[in-house]
Amino acid sequence: MLHILSEKPSAFALFLAELRNVQVQGDAMRFRRNLERLGEIFAYEISRTLRYQPCTVRTPLGEASAVNLADQVVVASVLRAGLPLHHGVLNYFDGAHNAFIAAYRKHHKDSSFEIRLEYLSSPSLENKTLILCDPMLATGQSMVESFKALAEAVGRPECIHVVAVVASEAGLNYARRHMPENTHFWLGAVDPELNARSYIVPGLGDAGDLAYGEKLP
Repeated sequence: MLHILSEKPSAFALFLAELRNVQVQGDAMRFRRNLERLGEIFAYEISRTLRYQPCTVRTPLGEASAVNLADQVVVASVLRAGLPLHHGVLNYFDGAHNAFIAAYRKHHKDSSFEIRLEYLSSPSLENKTLILCDPMLATGQSMVESFKALAEAVGRPECIHVVAVVASEAGLNYARRHMPENTHFWLGAVDPELNARSYIVPGLGDAGDLAYGEKLP
């Protein structure tokens, strides 16, 4: 299943426009907050697809019918750019468990690169609902390798929701080919190109640097 949230005008589209805008990107705090806002909207949309069970809550004047979430959610993010997005999702799924993956591109002299994972922290994913967050789905390799590492280490979830603010067409196609069939893709936008360094065009730049400052190469 594929969901692209900026296809219709909305507050989501406004926040995404600010994330892309170089005149706004200089404000790192606003950049992080906009990622968090998008995470909250993604979480709300995902919540409409989950399972619930009826319950009763007591009010000051009596009892009211209500629901409890029946699915156990695990929110996982690729460090470091995924942290504000993760926080936004967690704002809505405040009872969720959490997982973190440190993945990065190891570049070679011929301009090629490989994905390396150096850290993983996660609860069991068996029979859980996994929400896997990364702001940029460029080549799709980081997302796929992160999921493989999680599945091998802590089990396969019952359902997977991939959340990305901007994807490339190539990255989306790669992820759809290599992720399990029970994967839902929740995207802000899908852009047409990758440049020679495998950055999304027009994209929004390096989300990690814009959120937390430049890093050493």
